[in-house]
Amino acid sequence: MSIVEITMDIPAEYMQAVCGQLDVYLKKIERTLRVSLVPRDDGIKIIGPDATVKKAESVFKNLLELARRGSGITEHNVDYALSLSFEEKEEAILEIDRDIICRTVAGKPIKPKTLGQKQYVDAIREKMICFGLGPAGTGKTYLAMAMAIQAFKNNEVNRLILTRPAIEAGEKLGFLPGDLQSKIDPYLRPLYDALHQIMGAEAFQHNLEKGLIEVAPLAYMRGRTLDNAFIILDEAQNTTPAQMKMFLTRIGFGSKVVITGDVTQKDLPAGAVSGLDVALKVLQGVDEIAQIRLSNRDVVRHPLVQKIVEAYESYEKKEQHREKRLEQHRRRVPGRSPAEGGERRRRGL
Repeated sequence: MSIVEITMDIPAEYMQAVCGQLDVYLKKIERTLRVSLVPRDDGIKIIGPDATVKKAESVFKNLLELARRGSGITEHNVDYALSLSFEEKEEAILEIDRDIICRTVAGKPIKPKTLGQKQYVDAIREKMICFGLGPAGTGKTYLAMAMAIQAFKNNEVNRLILTRPAIEAGEKLGFLPGDLQSKIDPYLRPLYDALHQIMGAEAFQHNLEKGLIEVAPLAYMRGRTLDNAFIILDEAQNTTPAQMKMFLTRIGFGSKVVITGDVTQKDLPAGAVSGLDVALKVLQGVDEIAQIRLSNRDVVRHPLVQKIVEAYESYEKKEQHREKRLEQHRRRVPGRSPAEGGERRRRGL
């Protein structure tokens, strides 16, 4: 394996952005690709095996282009550029960066940050109904809200309808003060927060008073037909099959629907069937309905969140495997637990 050395030219004004504070990005790239990086006044010297040097050069080219576009480079950008370099899809990060959905009231662009998110946004554009599935932090709700607000601003729809199942809206909330709306508002708070950030509090309040924006629990959808609206059902894993069927049959002409959920975080009573699980099976293969599954690679919150999601996925797989082995043992030896079998073996019985 031959060792090569190249120098990547990086203008001085972009060195800080590309290298990170205290060269934290350089250190991460060195550890991941097993190359040596030497920052210089006119660029970065890359030393290592030919294949990994080419990967590092490609990563730096992408980060430099992001910096030139004015995009703030984050640790997530570096992590994702590195992961794409192993799949030889380095240029994809620049293609993703071009897709700006809209801007927040502070002027910050909202855009997909991973290939999974790009696929999700494209599916929302192309399909009448889109299921966005994935763990926490993958941007399911936030990107759907951005798409909805942009469609509303472009007069593609006449109103926005945002809903969530408020599974605690019965007796367990009875001790809270206020009317039913004030009791269920905490369950809708994430939707309010996204609206305020993207649309602005004043514009949101104005459109809310005119009835052009509606944020309501899922139970309020019964008996209605929703025409010319962009409808988002959030936390759909907490619906019952009857609720999900009721919601899907509310959709009218000129409407677009996004249904988001995380099948691993159900708050339903033990043994209850999720309406999201049923709908995914029933509607699989139906035209104009997309099912986009995001993964831990699409997590765009703090890097620790991605590690937490990965740890839980690993734990759940082990638990499923353990339960499967226990069930197989029960079938082989009816009426005897694995512990009893072990005790009998120790006694030589």
